[in-house]
Amino acid sequence: MKHTNNLDICCPPRLVLDRIGDKWSVLIVLNLSDGPKRFSELRETLHHVTPKVLTHTLRGMERDGLLTRTVFAEVPPRVEYELTQLGHSLRPVMEPINAWAAEHVDEVLSLRKAHDAQLADEPAAH
Repeated sequence: MKHTNNLDICCPPRLVLDRIGDKWSVLIVLNLSDGPKRFSELRETLHHVTPKVLTHTLRGMERDGLLTRTVFAEVPPRVEYELTQLGHSLRPVMEPINAWAAEHVDEVLSLRKAHDAQLADEPAAH
């Protein structure tokens, strides 16, 4: 069944867009592109993500079939996260977005600064 209005919150594709559009999901896919990683490795790479948010995002991505969680019977236990075939299929979509962000970051930051300065100069609205 094809769904045509992906902007409608009740449309099933919107649920997928919400997952892959989440900032942490994008970064996790990019981080796992080169192979499996442990929770601590992901956390170190992602810097500002809290353990709670990372855990929640990883569980959601596992539920959606984008990654697998493998627990190794070791002492202490070792857990690794790896993209599934479905998760890897996102790479050709997300890598150009990442490249666009890297190419345009200076311009965006400059425009953001100019916008904020203009707002600061405007009289307060009542």
